[in-house]
Amino acid sequence: MSLTLLEASISPNSRICVAVGDTPEVHLFDCGSSGSFRRMQTLTSTSDAGFSTAWSSDGLKFAVSSQGSMRNLIEWDIYGAYKLKSITSLQTRLVTCRQFSTTTLLFSSKKRTKMPPKKQQQPEQKIRLGRPGNNLKMGIVGLPNVGKSSLFNIMTACDLGKAANFPYATIEPEESRVIVPDERFDWLADHYKPASRVPAFLTVIDIAGLTAGASTGAGLGNAFLSHVRAVDGIFQVVRCFDDADVIHVEGDVDPIRDMEIIQTELRLKDQEWLEKSVDHQKRVARSANHTTLSGKAEHEKLQTTIKALETVTGDPDNGVEGMDIRKQQWTAKEVDVINALNLLTAKPIIRLVNLSKRDYCRKKNKWLLKVKQWVDEKNPGDLIIPFSVALEEELMQLSEEDREKELKSLAEEYKLPVTQCLGKITTAGYQSLELIRYFTCGEKEVRAWTIAQGTKAPQAAGIIHSDFEKNFICGDIMTYDDIKEYKTENAVKGAGKMRQQGKPYVMKDGDIVYWKSNA
Repeated sequence: MSLTLLEASISPNSRICVAVGDTPEVHLFDCGSSGSFRRMQTLTSTSDAGFSTAWSSDGLKFAVSSQGSMRNLIEWDIYGAYKLKSITSLQTRLVTCRQFSTTTLLFSSKKRTKMPPKKQQQPEQKIRLGRPGNNLKMGIVGLPNVGKSSLFNIMTACDLGKAANFPYATIEPEESRVIVPDERFDWLADHYKPASRVPAFLTVIDIAGLTAGASTGAGLGNAFLSHVRAVDGIFQVVRCFDDADVIHVEGDVDPIRDMEIIQTELRLKDQEWLEKSVDHQKRVARSANHTTLSGKAEHEKLQTTIKALETVTGDPDNGVEGMDIRKQQWTAKEVDVINALNLLTAKPIIRLVNLSKRDYCRKKNKWLLKVKQWVDEKNPGDLIIPFSVALEEELMQLSEEDREKELKSLAEEYKLPVTQCLGKITTAGYQSLELIRYFTCGEKEVRAWTIAQGTKAPQAAGIIHSDFEKNFICGDIMTYDDIKEYKTENAVKGAGKMRQQGKPYVMKDGDIVYWKSNA
């Protein structure tokens, strides 16, 4: 018979224990200092609510009452009875029930089973809008003759972009990789002095100019929008400089109008795409069995597609303007559906405001405040970066030493700091795609590896070689700050800063890693 043991410490020299089981009997034991148990007596309650007196101490009496399968431990004195604890056989846990001036009463099970810790609920991982992966691309978008191809040529240090003073000089998109500047990588390369240095890169594409009506095929509209669909993020170049020698396709300079044109055309194309998707999904959902999981999934997919269509169209009859897909709130399941649609307005946008050299250096322009107000009202949160193609083109022709002299000279002339913007633009594009990098360092090579935010250690190792992911063991990881402080890897280990991380580890930007695998 299984018993649940209840212990009562009556005095420092003796202990009396009560045991109850799955029968009405109550068993009293004397537990000596040696830990042995001696049965004193067995009490049986004959009535449904009978009392079996167990013991008394210092004028306090204790008893066990039995009522059905429930036992109640009772204390009473001259003022009456007081129930201390209800006892169910085999379910009593260790608790301190009550402390008296002369008596301490404890309940414990004879053999306590340690409960496993509760599994912590993991926060839901955010899923980004857009194509998953590490090799993501930024497209340079804008109206004709706003400086797109010139910016592409400067960023990539090449002449692939067909910069010219007439619309549609660029027809087929040009693609190139741009180094993402990183002071950490530069320091690591100088510190390890490797034979090879491989920084992180951002792929940038120069896309043909867009005009009003592009969503219906005007100009190079259809080709333009298909090229935008192929990229993962957008650098939108906006012209804010006056130059009679540079033609503007709309006749005059108005960046607010230009941004409205781009936004409208992207939304109209998404609307057209979503209307077709809703019609198709309705047919699929209609034929699906709604009692099955797959049928319910198709119905949910339809609801998400309808929500996306309502987002971009708004409700014109009630004065509700549409919004970009990226500005709407989506659940993780909805994001999966949206990503499969590859919508244009789901892509992150960085506004690049192209100023004249003079306006950029003096940090003044009649359009800057209006651009900011429009973005804050229509697309809050979008990043705005003022820059000057004219200045960047001049600096590109100079050596690094002469470039520094020119920037210093301009700062003295305008009484304001003047810096290049290419690094800032490239870094902003990299971050907008939610990309991070980790480093592998050694005498042979220091290399930055681009991964998506939220990537776990095995998948991060897998971008070096698939066998590393397949046969992953762990990674020895240290931070850039630690290696910079302690100078050597042995010193980092000696300080206890080298961490060994396994499969659940989520990579952090700037981790320095040595992978271990069975490959």
